[in-house]
Amino acid sequence: MKLYSDFGPRRTRQIVGDVLALAAIAAWVWLGITVYQLVENLAGFGVQMEEAGAGFKDTMTEVGETLGGIPVIGGGIRAPFDGASGAGGALEAAGQSQQVAVNQLATGLGIGIAVLPIIMILVLWLVPRIRFVRKAGRAKAIVKSGAGIDLLALRALATQKISALAAVDPDAMAAWRRGDETVMRALAQLELKSSGVRL
Repeated sequence: MKLYSDFGPRRTRQIVGDVLALAAIAAWVWLGITVYQLVENLAGFGVQMEEAGAGFKDTMTEVGETLGGIPVIGGGIRAPFDGASGAGGALEAAGQSQQVAVNQLATGLGIGIAVLPIIMILVLWLVPRIRFVRKAGRAKAIVKSGAGIDLLALRALATQKISALAAVDPDAMAAWRRGDETVMRALAQLELKSSGVRL
């Protein structure tokens, strides 16, 4: 597997591109985590609501049970405290719901802020890098196979720009057909250079 070009300027651009892409991915991950943590801090209000509701519910239940034990008037006095205990339970449940909602919002925002830009970076950076690695690997395999020059010259005729082919020879196809070694070598080098492999 060949990750970088054999030619200095292109290799430098590839290395700089890799470093910038990885730095951008790390920055978006950091931003997503930061947003998650900031939004998640809003759940503190829900925790306070839950604790206050639970404490109020327990206190009202305890007072109701205590007063309910008084003979004659106990049953009548207990009813309002049981109602207040239910209100405390509702406040506790509301605090729990608020925490769940804030957690879901924090998770959604954190992932959304990080994932969408990372996908774009991967599409714009990783896909071309994978193409380069595959093309360079194939070109290197052709060179090692021994059938290299002729096959690479033919690939150049099929894939390179006409202006680049004309710079090698005005009639590069005819030169390839008659087996002109100089033209075939120049075409092979043209193909290899576009693949990032030195002959």
